[in-house]
Amino acid sequence: MKQIPLNSYFPSMSPISLGCMGLGGSWGKAPFESKHVKQAHNAVDAALETGINSFDHADIYTMGKAEQVFGEVLKARPELRENILIQSKCGIVFEDEKGPKRFDFSKEYLLKSVDGILSRLNTEYIDIFLLHRPDPLMDTHEVADAFSILKANGKVKHFGVSNQNLHQMKLLQRSLDVPLVANQIELNLTHLDFLEDAVLANHPQSKDLSFASGTMEYCQLNNIQVQAWGSLCQGALTGKSLVGQSEHIQQTANLVCKLAAEYQTSSEAILLAFLMRHPAKIQPIIGTTNSMRIKACAQAAQIELSREHWYSLFVTARGCELP
Repeated sequence: MKQIPLNSYFPSMSPISLGCMGLGGSWGKAPFESKHVKQAHNAVDAALETGINSFDHADIYTMGKAEQVFGEVLKARPELRENILIQSKCGIVFEDEKGPKRFDFSKEYLLKSVDGILSRLNTEYIDIFLLHRPDPLMDTHEVADAFSILKANGKVKHFGVSNQNLHQMKLLQRSLDVPLVANQIELNLTHLDFLEDAVLANHPQSKDLSFASGTMEYCQLNNIQVQAWGSLCQGALTGKSLVGQSEHIQQTANLVCKLAAEYQTSSEAILLAFLMRHPAKIQPIIGTTNSMRIKACAQAAQIELSREHWYSLFVTARGCELP
């Protein structure tokens, strides 16, 4: 099994994690049904059969129903809990009678949210707890107090963040007495600024990047697991129609298909292998509930792209040669 930074905390954690955002049915108020529970069972089984034992949640996914149906799986099969790793996120508050969509990292909100997560998941603890989106009103000392209480009460084993840059992580870490172990950000072949940050150093085009310079290096220096959400590009390179897509996207999709044939693997595995080839040892989060696609993704753990093939994908996806 490929080693990732999180293996220093969880030796058995798989290099790929299954994202559970698609579980639980709709994002409306309709309750989940038995078919959604069955879907969750099938997704968990497909993941475990291929060696994926890590599951990514958030309290907002399908309005809490994703965690609920996963909790039904654990209720029916309690023996699974000690053989899997679960992480969840909180901090996003949807518009309600009190105000607009907003973020909340207050101590009270974090503690209450974790209790809700544990209740929905039917578990006494989660392995990793992530702050979902940066809260500009974050008081790092409040967050530290919440983390200390959650740790002391045995409700959370480890802590991390999502969608944060190195400066936000540095600020938060200064107040914590536990290490941040993960940062989950959007990384894929159609969101390449994390790589452009490296290759455009000392180049005028670097001013146009939307990725905070040095974030990947900070994570590597501090043993923080970089997790990639959106790792499959929402199917743009493996399944969706290419009609109307830009020329370089069409060329990238064709190259992905060609490399899949050469490596005797799936196109999904090529997309993930591209991320996993990075020295930060990126852990892709795959957001699919389709059993066949889960198995196709898991093949990425068995291959390593050559340097030439990796650069071919990078250059084709960026649409022009390197500086």
